[in-house]
Amino acid sequence: MDLLNLARALDPIYLMRDAGFEPDPWQARVLRSSSDRIMLLCARHMCKSLVTAARAVHRALFRPNSFILLISRSQDQSDELFLKIKRIYSALGRPVPVVRELVSQIVLANGSRIVALPNNPDTARGYSDVDLLIIDEASRVPHSVIVATEPMILASRGDVILLSTPAGQSNYFYDQWISPHGRWERITARAAECPRFDPALLDELRHDLGPAMSAQELDCEFLRDDQQVFSTESIDAIFDTDEEAIRLPDSPGILPGPRW
Repeated sequence: MDLLNLARALDPIYLMRDAGFEPDPWQARVLRSSSDRIMLLCARHMCKSLVTAARAVHRALFRPNSFILLISRSQDQSDELFLKIKRIYSALGRPVPVVRELVSQIVLANGSRIVALPNNPDTARGYSDVDLLIIDEASRVPHSVIVATEPMILASRGDVILLSTPAGQSNYFYDQWISPHGRWERITARAAECPRFDPALLDELRHDLGPAMSAQELDCEFLRDDQQVFSTESIDAIFDTDEEAIRLPDSPGILPGPRW
C-alpha cells in the first residue's frame, strides 16, 4: 500500500479531504469513531449523508470483501446516497478497480460491494452477512423494514449507522435515541453549529419556518404529534432536494428557502 492510501486507511479524514470535502468537527468524529453502532441526529443539509458516504467508501476500499447495504425511505433516496458514494470514490481516482457497476450496485475487485435498496421489507430480506448497514432518514423508515434488516448483521457482526432528521416521537429512530439500553454512539449536528451556514440566512429561514418547524428541522428536537403543525410529508416537500450544502472556498453556506 502506498503512503497516500496508507494515510487514508489509518485516518478516514484524509480520504474525505482527498475527495474534496473538509469535514466539520462533528463529521470528523463520525469518521474517526470506532463504535459499531452510530446514530446521527442532524439538521437539514448538514451533509450527514456525505460523511456517511465517506465512511462507506473507506470500508469498501480498506476492508476487502465487505458488504455495505444502503436502505432509505425510497429507492430514489437510497440512490442519492449511493451517488454520493460513487462521487467520493471517483474523486479519489477509483483506487480499487470496479468489476461490476449497476444503477444501484457496485462491486470492487477486492470483493467489496455496495447495494442501495428502498424501504421494502420483502426486498431487504433477500440479503445477509452485511458488514455495514446504513439506514438513511431512519426516522421515516417503517419499523417493519428495521425488523427485516436486523438479522442481516447477526452472523457477520456488522456495523450499523442510522442517520436522520427528527420526525416526531412515533418511530424506531426516536425510540433508540432515547433508550437507556444499547451501545449506540449518538452524535448530534444542529444548524447553529455549522460553520458553513450564513447566520443571517439561517435567521431568515427560522422566521419563514416558524418556531415548531425550526425546532425540528434546524435544532434537532423531537416534537410530539400535537406539536407538529405540519405533517411530515408536508415538511419533506418543503425541503424537496437532497442536495446538501457543501463547503466551497470563500463561499458562505446556503440553505434552501421554503417552497410554499
